[in-house]
Amino acid sequence: MKQAKIYIKDCFCGILREDEEGFHFKYDGEYLKTKNARALSPTMPLTEETYKKEIMFPVFDGLIPEGWLLDIASSSWKIDPRDRMALLMACCKDCIGDISVIPL
Repeated sequence: MKQAKIYIKDCFCGILREDEEGFHFKYDGEYLKTKNARALSPTMPLTEETYKKEIMFPVFDGLIPEGWLLDIASSSWKIDPRDRMALLMACCKDCIGDISVIPL
């Protein structure tokens, strides 16, 4: 099982997990209580429920490099380009935008 902490603007907001059933994301309970809490995307509004999907959530998949940059990342870290969670954890610790992914 692969897991990562997800941050929005340096504020911990939840955990993303991949297991044999697919991908799971759950907002942190303390984050949900803050007045500045905001959703990762319009398709993942703030909720206490766990989001489940067989494929990577689009908001996270969009953070992963594409094209020649994906080729460089894949070969440098020896990651299968189809392993979306491994690529996300390797490439998105400090990516463009306000979402950060920190491996657990």
